[in-house]
Amino acid sequence: MTAILSILANRMNIFIQFNKRSTFMINYKSSLLLIALTLLIISCSREGATNFNTNYLDISINEQGFIYSLKDITKPQAREFSPVDKPSPLLSLYNSKLDSMLEPIAADYNSSERLLKLTYKNNSVAEISVEPKDKYLKFTLSSLTERKDIEGVQWGAIHTNITNLFGEIIGVARDTSETVNYAIGMLALNDNTLGGNSKTIADAAPFQYVIHSPDSIQYPLPDDLHEGQVFTLGGNGISDVAFYAHKEPYYRIVYGNSAEVDEKGRISIAYNSRDRSTKREVFFSLIPNMPANIPNHLEVQPLPGVDFIGSSVALWGSPDSTALKDVIQEIVIAENLPYPTINGKWAKDPAAYVPDALTYGNLYDSIISYTSRLGFKTISLYDQGFIRPDRGNEGYLDGKNFEKKPLKLTSGNLSHKEFGDLAAKKNITIGRTPITNALAPGTKDASPIPSDSLAYQQKRLLVKNISETDTIIIIDDPKYMEEIGSWEGHAENLNMIKIGKELIHYLGVSEEEPYRLLNVERGYWGTTPLEHKTNDTIYKLQVTINYGYDGLIPNWELQEEIAKYYADVAYINNLGYYDFDGQEFLFNNGHGYYSVKRFFKNMFDRAEEHGMAPIRFTGATLSEGSWHYQSIWNVGGGKNLYDLETREWGSATSQGKDLRDVTYANYFPVSVGGNFPITAKSTVEEYNHIQAISVGIGMTYSLKLSQKDVESCPEKDAIFKAIRTWENARAANAFPRDVKKLLVKPDRNWELDEVDNNHWKLYQVVDKVRGPAINLTRDIEGGY
Repeated sequence: MTAILSILANRMNIFIQFNKRSTFMINYKSSLLLIALTLLIISCSREGATNFNTNYLDISINEQGFIYSLKDITKPQAREFSPVDKPSPLLSLYNSKLDSMLEPIAADYNSSERLLKLTYKNNSVAEISVEPKDKYLKFTLSSLTERKDIEGVQWGAIHTNITNLFGEIIGVARDTSETVNYAIGMLALNDNTLGGNSKTIADAAPFQYVIHSPDSIQYPLPDDLHEGQVFTLGGNGISDVAFYAHKEPYYRIVYGNSAEVDEKGRISIAYNSRDRSTKREVFFSLIPNMPANIPNHLEVQPLPGVDFIGSSVALWGSPDSTALKDVIQEIVIAENLPYPTINGKWAKDPAAYVPDALTYGNLYDSIISYTSRLGFKTISLYDQGFIRPDRGNEGYLDGKNFEKKPLKLTSGNLSHKEFGDLAAKKNITIGRTPITNALAPGTKDASPIPSDSLAYQQKRLLVKNISETDTIIIIDDPKYMEEIGSWEGHAENLNMIKIGKELIHYLGVSEEEPYRLLNVERGYWGTTPLEHKTNDTIYKLQVTINYGYDGLIPNWELQEEIAKYYADVAYINNLGYYDFDGQEFLFNNGHGYYSVKRFFKNMFDRAEEHGMAPIRFTGATLSEGSWHYQSIWNVGGGKNLYDLETREWGSATSQGKDLRDVTYANYFPVSVGGNFPITAKSTVEEYNHIQAISVGIGMTYSLKLSQKDVESCPEKDAIFKAIRTWENARAANAFPRDVKKLLVKPDRNWELDEVDNNHWKLYQVVDKVRGPAINLTRDIEGGY
């Protein structure tokens, strides 16, 4: 091959020298030679190719271990989705010392054993088992030799020429056009395989804007922007509402890097797995480009036995319009991935999307009745405030005998358990809002006796004995000790160390020896000042933020216990729903999406031990770690997300547009949070519009309900009936794809009538006059 290229290059050079007086001839004939050369390279790269296919996708891997062909075989004329100039390495190795990727240089496939061997220039050999399925290909790393300095492995990046929608959370490239209608994606098949590339710091990709136009004709980029360009979020880095600062459609906020775009807008997909058993340090911030969230150095706790051997992915391609139910759902079921349901349907099924009731006013006489009439399934007791993980109460929110009665009814106040019993009679669950894993002051694991199972950023030694009153604390090494705790907000009041059973607040460290901590406050958070000896260990603690979220981060073992604690709380108090505020704190131990997966797996497993259904939950973020477990994503609410008056996705900020684009691209319901309270001024027309948008785009929301406000509404009963009619039809999957495309248009008005349990009539309303009816029928097959 090298000789052939050399001969061609030499002949081209001679030809150009001979014809240097004829520019046209040079350009023309040089182009022909370049084309010939390219074709030769392509043909040579396909020698010894290995081919795999599913019902919908044909994949070819060359003798170097690169995917060079991804074909849609659902159409008479197969369409190629692999860029000619960007073949995709099936599996690369991450050298942590050099911070570099090793791509394969040779591939050999044993068809009888279904074993693919990839060789690398460091002499590593990876053995990958290949299991072709009807609708996906399963790749599993069985072994790797010569793995010194290999910290992780990366599947892909799988490059495509798709430029429409990229799902950065679950890793999918989507062309949603009617002419193409195709998607290519990957899913992790085990917990330690994560969305994103191996170089992702602390396994949680930066939260930021990326420039990408989903349609370069409809939304052309301005001259000063280019595809793949990165911008920081808006605001001061603290207010999460202000993060969302760009209403332009080509500013795409990202919540992961399982899919990325290149300078041409083409989408690539990657997953990775890491050896977590070794000691490592990261310099991490989830929002690294903002002064309020600069990175911190964090020693990541080693997890013995958690390795990249066994890493497994499903690679799939299919028509986009049926991918969710036909392919992704099948992978989830076949590979025993988390499969939460509601009303017997997979939580990701658009027919299972359903709003929730969110309480305010702290009066609950009619809340269960309202929720039942609306057809909703959950009551979020938001006016009860936050609950915090406090293992001291053993899961009893209202006392061991349920003696506390925080839920007010005129007939007599009730405990959570009692109110949950009433709700369950209507097939309704109740829920609360926790501050995920933030160990607050005064709780069992934080103070006044702090646990020995707390996460820390740095570990140092005490150089000299101190008494219980000393404020001169000498440490052996000042490195990184000047950093303000956490990566988020850098709250000075949370900057503390732990020595033994004492928490100590400090700010700063001296620049010269002896290195001492500055501005020391002993016995912090109500802990007891104690004597400490030379060479006692000093832990600079990993923390959350303030603003009511104040807390310490648990270490790995304690976090797993807290996950089980939440299942215990749900079981004891009749809860079936959580709104995990501060969900991003699960990243703070440095294990990123793996931490999230393990947290929710432990909660779900414990719930199953109790005989409970999977706990339905929302949270402050969405990640590859939570996608399978999480049912909803409520962040804020009101006009920031969807403005009913102006009918736009976020009038005050771009939050509504941003979250809509993220969730839609990742086959997940967008939520517009706590919104649309029924008040004296509410009208049926408003809620017909809300429900049309909700069904059309795949939107949920938390309907704000106050008994006092609802009862003041003259159209209350008609509003309840209208919402229930839409929800019954949605649950019956009665809205075909073409109808949904009409419903999402905000300038249109709609009304829906129920004929019977299986049939509905949909009307577009213009100037309060109904147009011709669109007949809708229950989907018996439950298709997408």
